[in-house]
Amino acid sequence: MEPVKVGLLGLGTVGGGTVSVLTANAAEIARRAGRGIDIAHAAAREYRPETIRGLDRIGRIGDDAFALVEDPEIQIVIELIGGYSPARELVLRAIENGKHVVTANKALIAKHGNEIFAAARAHGVVVGFEAAVAGGIPIIKALREGLAANHIEWIAGIINGTGNFILSEMRDKGRDFSEVLAEAQTLGYAEADPTFDIEGIDAAHKLTILGSLAFGIPLQFERCFIEGISGIETQDVVYAAELGYRIKHLGIARRSDCGIELRVHPTLIPERRLLANVNGVMNAVLVKGDAVGPTLYYGAGAGALPTASAVVADLVDVVRTLTTDPNNRVPHLAFQPDELADTPVLGMEEVETAYYLRLSALDQPGVMARIASILGEQGISIEAIKQKEPAEGETHVHLVMLTHRVLEGRMQEALARIEALDSVQGSVVRIRMETLSG
Repeated sequence: MEPVKVGLLGLGTVGGGTVSVLTANAAEIARRAGRGIDIAHAAAREYRPETIRGLDRIGRIGDDAFALVEDPEIQIVIELIGGYSPARELVLRAIENGKHVVTANKALIAKHGNEIFAAARAHGVVVGFEAAVAGGIPIIKALREGLAANHIEWIAGIINGTGNFILSEMRDKGRDFSEVLAEAQTLGYAEADPTFDIEGIDAAHKLTILGSLAFGIPLQFERCFIEGISGIETQDVVYAAELGYRIKHLGIARRSDCGIELRVHPTLIPERRLLANVNGVMNAVLVKGDAVGPTLYYGAGAGALPTASAVVADLVDVVRTLTTDPNNRVPHLAFQPDELADTPVLGMEEVETAYYLRLSALDQPGVMARIASILGEQGISIEAIKQKEPAEGETHVHLVMLTHRVLEGRMQEALARIEALDSVQGSVVRIRMETLSG
């Protein structure tokens, strides 16, 4: 059987890794796919030939991405240029030309996936996007196929390696956020503009995809709550540890009686949990299904070869489906397209969670009682409280509290009242808490 002709958009880190994997494992990949896979055409504005093994195996290399998607020889287009545009236009044009697509572009899928998948169904082609979430971890396949028998209850994941590296270093070495961020940039874990990583946008793109796969809802990135880690201070990492918790930047998707929660934010989790012990740049996703219980997926969430592993796995899947009836393929978003639900995505004020609170209050009688009274009036009960010893000459002390679960809206009202007290200095630090119990 003739090899499948593939077009590759982008020869950067992941593109180069994909060439390397396809070249190094060509025989094994052909055994799995049922036929060979050749990169007949690649398009890239800039690339470093000396870093890409197997570059000589590519049929031809140019700089015109649109010429590639119009190339009649190409059966599958691999999009690895990233971003929203021109990735969206290229992918849609490839689909219109009857070409299957494999992409690692989480931003594209989170923002334009509904449009892309509708176009793919109309033209009878497949869009593979395993590499868009958690690098080499096969979490998309797990949700779409391995856990298909389950009613998914919740997902909690460390899905951005940069943020996890920063928080791990702050905890293990007592370093400040800004210092660790600078090192992450030097090491290549963070971009020169690290906003997408540290402010949670990258994780929100990925969580949007996971939530859709888990709960059978359309992709709704604009409904995802996003909070970054730039406000986390070393003292909060230390206080959390004293209370038996660790701070992780989590993406959480949960089904409740009122709707779906989609939220990315710093979270205290018990130190004994497996997720609490995922360190450095590694990723992990914990999925709770009603039949299987909790299952954990762990591995490298970025990098040339781990991400290329997922790209090529999708490529193999697409090659296997080339001769199958389009109506009998695995649905892009796990559920049949006409079975996607209109279950609402909740606003953050409607979400219930527990909280870690830290505030600076006057060291005098009655202050704690007034704070506790405000919390009680909002239906918020305190699970634990610690008062830190004031430094010599200081008039204010740090109070650290853990609360039981309460609606975010009630907590917001309580914090506004507490911050208005003359006896409280500055803003109250609030970090959400989850037990993640199975």
